[in-house]
Amino acid sequence: MVHRIVERIDGGRTPDRLNHLLLILAHSGHPLAESALRRWSTQSPAGADKLYVGALNYAREGGWTVDPDGRRRNLCGNSAYRWVMREAPRRADRPTCPWCASPLWTAAVLDTADPSVGAALGHTGWSGRLVIETCHFCACYTTLYSQVTPTGGTVWWTGNTRPSYLGSAEAEDPPALTPAPGEARQSPYQASAWNQGGSTLGGRPDWIQDAEHADCPGCGHPMDYVGLIGGADLDEYGEGAYYLHLHQRCGLAAVNYQQS
Repeated sequence: MVHRIVERIDGGRTPDRLNHLLLILAHSGHPLAESALRRWSTQSPAGADKLYVGALNYAREGGWTVDPDGRRRNLCGNSAYRWVMREAPRRADRPTCPWCASPLWTAAVLDTADPSVGAALGHTGWSGRLVIETCHFCACYTTLYSQVTPTGGTVWWTGNTRPSYLGSAEAEDPPALTPAPGEARQSPYQASAWNQGGSTLGGRPDWIQDAEHADCPGCGHPMDYVGLIGGADLDEYGEGAYYLHLHQRCGLAAVNYQQS
């Protein structure tokens, strides 16, 4: 299948379907597909002038990338666990969002000493505790970053830039819930951004829109995917999903959001 698709693209027989064919190749993750995407990044195939991004950028749709040193890096892992929502006590000294003054939401409390967490985060290179805090409101409008340490430290990244379209908002309490790792998923593709019980640590994201792996603001490289928290697991009428990311080398975490 991969071989036939590569031949079809090289032959210029279906330039009107190039977008869909590149998506198929990216999701296959096959070495032949990787080689072809690399080649087409400098030798554009027929129909590439109609694309919004270069051929190699499609790798992100498949959950991998090619780093500047030329090596392939998987942005997602193959181990996945259900994230079960647990009641989180409200601290009186909670830090607040510098933009809207809402108390920050603890979106994840993880420790790689837990075998399931260690497996889910194995591709990230992280070792130790990982706490990710974000603004549940402002993260719906832009990717929010935080500085994190292996001892569980987390703080709002001062480089976060408020979008011009984000108007004033009254402070509101974040969800009184934090996910805890549950049973293993049978497949890394079982996360659901739509259904209750779909929140998942590790595995592959269920993107509502196009793949949106956050770029690390420290080095510009794509960050590793950590997990998905679906709105249906946070609120009876919740929608959309929060996506969590991590870049171990720069000590930065990110949260972005998608909805239909």
